[in-house]
Amino acid sequence: MLPPKLPIGIQSFETMREQDYLYVDKTEHVFRMVSEGMFYFLARPRRFGKSLLVSVLKCLFQGRRELFKGLWIDRHGKWEWKPHPVLVIDFSGIPGSTPEELKQSISFTLSQIAENKGITLKANILEIQFKELIAGLYKKNSTSVAVLIDEYDKRLIDHIGKGEKGLETAKANREILRNFFGVLKDAAISPMLGFVFLTGVSTFTKVSIFSELNNLNDISMHERYADLLGYTQHEMETCFDRYIKSLSEKFEWSSDKIIEQLAMHYNGYRFSKKDTRVYNPFSVLKSFHNSDFQDYWFETATPVFLINLLKQLQYDFPKLEGLEVSKYIFSTFDIERLNPEALLFQTGYLTIKDVQDNIYTLDYPNQEVKTSFLELLLRSMTRGIDLKEKSRFLKLAGYLKKEDFDSFFETISAIFASIPYDIETKRDEAYFHTLFYLIVSASGADVLSSVLTNRGRIDMAVIFSDKVYIIEFKCNQDADTAIDQIKEKGYAEKYVQTGKRILLMGINFDTEKRNISDWKLRTL
Repeated sequence: MLPPKLPIGIQSFETMREQDYLYVDKTEHVFRMVSEGMFYFLARPRRFGKSLLVSVLKCLFQGRRELFKGLWIDRHGKWEWKPHPVLVIDFSGIPGSTPEELKQSISFTLSQIAENKGITLKANILEIQFKELIAGLYKKNSTSVAVLIDEYDKRLIDHIGKGEKGLETAKANREILRNFFGVLKDAAISPMLGFVFLTGVSTFTKVSIFSELNNLNDISMHERYADLLGYTQHEMETCFDRYIKSLSEKFEWSSDKIIEQLAMHYNGYRFSKKDTRVYNPFSVLKSFHNSDFQDYWFETATPVFLINLLKQLQYDFPKLEGLEVSKYIFSTFDIERLNPEALLFQTGYLTIKDVQDNIYTLDYPNQEVKTSFLELLLRSMTRGIDLKEKSRFLKLAGYLKKEDFDSFFETISAIFASIPYDIETKRDEAYFHTLFYLIVSASGADVLSSVLTNRGRIDMAVIFSDKVYIIEFKCNQDADTAIDQIKEKGYAEKYVQTGKRILLMGINFDTEKRNISDWKLRTL
């Protein structure tokens, strides 16, 4: 018997169930949600299954029990399966390059839905059309209406990072959406609603978008819904066991090693204080389909606006690992005061690594995101550097692992030499440190930057299973000075108890030559 088909790009629950696609059962979470409340909001990164969840809710409120046969909600949930009218509005399909276009597009969408439902809209004002549509559905079906809004923030995010004109468009679109969503709280409309669900990538401040919806329950960081989207380790090993076996046979590895590789590449997303981690579903499905461990999610979500924002703010990229933030950044996001840490978290480039009291430590969720993101940062910082020969970068980690230092520094120096001279950037120790960090990290090595010790900060540590490199940078001095600092500050003490070989590496950059002028290595 063949395994169920992998639902790559399939966002219709109906299609998945009727055409034998694999569905990882999340209906216990769905039942809890629809049973315990009415107004919900959920933010998750792109390609995490938000649209599929909207489709599941749609089929549930339509009372289509046959699609849920064998799932948790069918076997255990006390759901009445009473059909309700369902209104789905997907903003990804609604153009909004200007505020005028957004209003016209929403109006056209409402008119199309009304026509399909046999309802006549008489008003020309957007908010009144929305009210007419909900009231018409309620009256025609004599029961409450479920309203499902997908990608609510699409026409805001599209304009972020596009200068003053983009900001003005985003602000105008925000006002349109604020008034539009305010209909859901209208005293005349609210009694007609049975369930409301909004989802998107970002958690804008409630004042900015949902000022009227003060009863909206944001479950984005709720512990009980931490694995509502994404695959848990248990789900991976039980639902995809045949695909894991197939990879095991191809690579001639044990199943445990395959699972370890999958986890390293695609696991690690954490959305609450509870230490529940999930895999990126899109990348997992592509990995099983292609029978390899490539970078998939990043190809569909290149964050050009995010890179531009980080450069504009002169962000210290190495500090993205182990970044400590307060809980307040998760609820203070607004287009006029963009917080890079909040943006990185909500778009999926950083995730929660640890929580102590109300201090959250953020980090890259997995190797797929880290390597791809750092490579993009490197492209951005060096503008024009030739990354077509990606094999050069990938070899760097191997050179360090094999302790082939001549090849390592020849490659690094060649990369530095290929950076255009006209890039207007301050050439100081921080600049070279950041570039070195990005280059080595892009090779897939486990790189830690600005590692805190009880006597200072190590510039960089590169960690392998059998050895640790402790690296110190200098500018216009010499490598011996860097080595001396490592010894004097006792930086190696942090790693002595690991039992690994410890190698001390001093590197000096010549700002005039714009390259490495000297390096030294010592073994502890």
